[in-house]
Amino acid sequence: MSSARDEILQRIRTAHTAAGAPEPIRRSAPATERDRAEVLDVFVRMTEDYRAVVERCTQEELPGHIARTVETAKAARIGIPPDLDERWTAEIAGTVVVDDGLSTAELDTIDAVVTGATVGIADTGTIVLDHSGNQGRRALSLVPDMHVCVVLESQVVADVPTAVRGLRPSVDAHRALTWISGPSATSDIELSRVEGVHGPRTLHVILVAGA
Repeated sequence: MSSARDEILQRIRTAHTAAGAPEPIRRSAPATERDRAEVLDVFVRMTEDYRAVVERCTQEELPGHIARTVETAKAARIGIPPDLDERWTAEIAGTVVVDDGLSTAELDTIDAVVTGATVGIADTGTIVLDHSGNQGRRALSLVPDMHVCVVLESQVVADVPTAVRGLRPSVDAHRALTWISGPSATSDIELSRVEGVHGPRTLHVILVAGA
């Protein structure tokens, strides 16, 4: 009897033996080295897969691309953040409205908005805005029906872990982050896709080389 009791207690003691030091938790997937041109091509392909329009141009060509984009969309009133480079909109024939605190009703009269971006993610075709500088406040990029988003090639990273590491300063500064994967869309119970329900119906991305 005593032997059986001792055996049971020994098993309990063995089961409760302190574990060793835990292994470090991997905070992100290991980076994969990829050719820069491949990363940019993947970004374009994945962004287009979300039904966004993607153009590529140089810095010198950018104003013309922006002007043609809003003209083709028949956008008469174009909203921009206060800190947007004025050269970007220099060739626009329509009315350029600076968002200096526009009300929701006033934003609703804007046909298209032009902003910059913080980062583009190739693997997911996602664009992230932290709403600093040339990106403006969140409402400016969500209320108008069309969003023309300028992404510099230097802002495109391969994957989400790399993007998250790069966004650390924005998080530390308590900036709001908007993650954009194509135009705003939702589906009903029958999976009928409807675009523009809670954001821009059209996303037009201009990827700028040499920047």
